[in-house]
Amino acid sequence: MANVNIKFNNKDYLLSCDDGQEDNLKELAEHLDAKYHKLKKNLGNIGESKLLLITAIQIVDDYFDINKKIKNKKNDFEQLSLKFKELRSLAIKYKDDKEKEIVNLKEELSKFEQMILENRASYENILDKTTKSIEKFIETSESEEKKNIQ
Repeated sequence: MANVNIKFNNKDYLLSCDDGQEDNLKELAEHLDAKYHKLKKNLGNIGESKLLLITAIQIVDDYFDINKKIKNKKNDFEQLSLKFKELRSLAIKYKDDKEKEIVNLKEELSKFEQMILENRASYENILDKTTKSIEKFIETSESEEKKNIQ
């Protein structure tokens, strides 16, 4: 345990605290003394006990205000966290849906490419048949013409 000399209301007090907490205790005492002197200045000399009580009530009031703000911020953070999780879930769903759509589009593209290859083969086959028919027709015509000439 460490001993700390503090000043409160222009009086010296020797207080004990855990080792390493000396600076913290001094800071708290200075804060309390400042509040006490501010009240004494505003309210006048209404007695040390009453001023100490009012000072303690103000400090407790400050504590409750800060505690309420912390709870509100914590609640705001939890709400924000829920919104973030919802947004994250929507983003993941959107990504998954788009990936499925890409797979479907690739499948359709593959089908179209297959249809193009089949149509090209069919076109070439028809073109070959037509060319052969025309050649045969020409040969037949030439042969008929030669027969007619002779």
